[in-house]
Amino acid sequence: MKLDTIQQIEHAIAGLNREQLAELYAWLDQYDPQAIDERLQTDLASGRMDQAILSALDDETTHSSTGSA
Repeated sequence: MKLDTIQQIEHAIAGLNREQLAELYAWLDQYDPQAIDERLQTDLASGRMDQAILSALDDETTHSSTGSA
């Protein structure tokens, strides 16, 4: 795959909303579930996901305490 194609894909993904990202992740999981699982395990083990997890937990706590969904 050419670099410009990858950059176009990255640009398109950056413009997706949460619902569209969820659809993309679901498609990727169906397309190649082992690759997604391996990447997630690697990212978790390296600590690459730590900030995202903490941020999500903070958002959940904030929304739970304010009654927002």
